[in-house]
Amino acid sequence: MHPFRRAVENNDLEALDDLLADDVVFTSPVVFKPYTGKAITAAILRGVTRVFEDFTYQREFGDPDGRDHALVFTATVAGKQIQGCDFLHMDEDGRIDDLMVMVRPLSAAQALAEAMGAQFDRIAAEAAGR
Repeated sequence: MHPFRRAVENNDLEALDDLLADDVVFTSPVVFKPYTGKAITAAILRGVTRVFEDFTYQREFGDPDGRDHALVFTATVAGKQIQGCDFLHMDEDGRIDDLMVMVRPLSAAQALAEAMGAQFDRIAAEAAGR
């Protein structure tokens, strides 16, 4: 089991933070421009834990050299079932330097965008407070 998956499943936000590279790039499924940096990415991940319900990883894939991983998940957002995948790339130190999330269907992605939009002032404040 990938350490990111273990941290998410255990709701271990400190471990999640420790897994992120300082220059991590987070590509959101609902925002065009990626976010760069550990502070904002960690704050977004904390926000996601507040809006996802019944989150479960279904499958995990990794490449032979261990630097690329895909974690398929399901969850509920505002009553909508969502399916998604976390794509991780690890740097040479074993930290996540690229995290891209994709979700479906469109109605669930829209619910996610709305729920995360409602969290964004708190996310920005958490990121600035680091």
